[in-house]
Amino acid sequence: MAEATQEKVTQEEEQQPSYNRTALVAVLLVSAFVAVLNQTLLNTALPSIMNSLDVTYSTAQWLMTGFMLVNGVMIPVTAFLIEKFTTRKLFFTAMGLFTLGTLIAALAPSFPVLLMGRLVQAGGAGIMMPLMQTVLLMVFPIEKRGAAMGMAGLVIAFGPAIGPTLSGYLVENYSWRLPFIVILPIAAASIIFGMFALKNVTKQSNPRIDILSVILSTFGFGGLLYGLSSAGNKGWDSPIVYISLIVGALSLTAFITRQFRLEKPILEFRVFKHKIFAIAASTTMIVMMAMIGAELLLPIYIQDMRGFTALESGLLLLPGAIVMGIMSPIAGRLFDKFGARWLGVIGLTIVTVTTYQFTNLTATTSYTFILVIYAIRMMGISLVMMPVSTAGLNQLPKRIIAHGTAMNNTMRTVAGSIGTALLVTVMTNASKAYEPNMQEYANASAEQAKGLIARDAAIHGMNVAFWVATGIAFVGIILSLFLQNKAPNREE
Repeated sequence: MAEATQEKVTQEEEQQPSYNRTALVAVLLVSAFVAVLNQTLLNTALPSIMNSLDVTYSTAQWLMTGFMLVNGVMIPVTAFLIEKFTTRKLFFTAMGLFTLGTLIAALAPSFPVLLMGRLVQAGGAGIMMPLMQTVLLMVFPIEKRGAAMGMAGLVIAFGPAIGPTLSGYLVENYSWRLPFIVILPIAAASIIFGMFALKNVTKQSNPRIDILSVILSTFGFGGLLYGLSSAGNKGWDSPIVYISLIVGALSLTAFITRQFRLEKPILEFRVFKHKIFAIAASTTMIVMMAMIGAELLLPIYIQDMRGFTALESGLLLLPGAIVMGIMSPIAGRLFDKFGARWLGVIGLTIVTVTTYQFTNLTATTSYTFILVIYAIRMMGISLVMMPVSTAGLNQLPKRIIAHGTAMNNTMRTVAGSIGTALLVTVMTNASKAYEPNMQEYANASAEQAKGLIARDAAIHGMNVAFWVATGIAFVGIILSLFLQNKAPNREE
């Protein structure tokens, strides 16, 4: 009887929140935006960093790979952290780490110090994204979660999409340090604003940390992400790649097995027993692989094969980012009204058709054509990403929503790595296997012919990679057909 009374009081408290929800959501969205922006902020800044700090491309690439690795290791642990610490403590820890890392990177006198700053940044960013999604799901009623997660989708997609454009402009006109300097006051301001606006909304169950699970999770996700990230540069037959993948796979298997035996697991794999969540998570992974593939391949094509500048490369992606930003909240409201199935089918059909348009790139393909098709493609992704994720999370009991958001973010990170490694490897191998028609180069000198053949081989590899991306997107259409517009799970 006492438990029933307490549950009723809790429900009444949730219906009448004692905090300013608008201010709370605003500080979370701004904080998550600056955190996720850093995933791609240095994409177009690497050449400048290489020249300034005198490092090779393979070394400089660790600024991205290292960021992604720490993100991948931190995300699975956040469900435990959310149950262990209050919302405010976790927020200030995450943004404190991120701000400190940004300051270190902005002032870095050498590459090792810059890398250390990026890794500290990633530690905070890895906590911030799942925390934002969990809090949004806690403070909004089920019937309004679609719109709320649409705003989260804006952050998740718009941040990485605008990163190359912003850094391209700042680096081309000023210095590679300026992107960090621009981010720093925004991160600091979010901490100050959070002191007034942020309230404790998550519930603590004070679970005990299982050290072995943390170790297995680190080696499991870290090994897989490192192996997959390295495959694009080193090739699948590199000992570093396959040893990392083997260690990662074995550790992850042991980690998953152990989670089923623990009363309070770090990452709750039982969320996959909810069929709709499992389908939604798989569909989201497909979308992430398709999205990250274009964001990686098109700048390579525009800069390396067409000779455009870093800023022009970044500007190519900007309209798509704007479309994504506009459409994500709209898609959230459409989800609240119509459910996820047909949004998923329509969105992934758009993604599949527009990806197919990139399978026939040439040395003269119009810049405007690529820009328009990419923008339409991002509209399709916006119809899928957060509505499908929200549909899956809505089927989970409230007590394991934190585990569901952690699992979603983990799967997205892994999918991004898989997509990057797979498409880069396909592009590289297809380029090597290219057989030119020498008659097309009969009027060119030997030196000119060599350059033209290298360019055409690279474009051929790009087209083959987009064929694979088209196939991945088509699988997503099939998966989305199995999404059911079931009533949300209201179990507490």
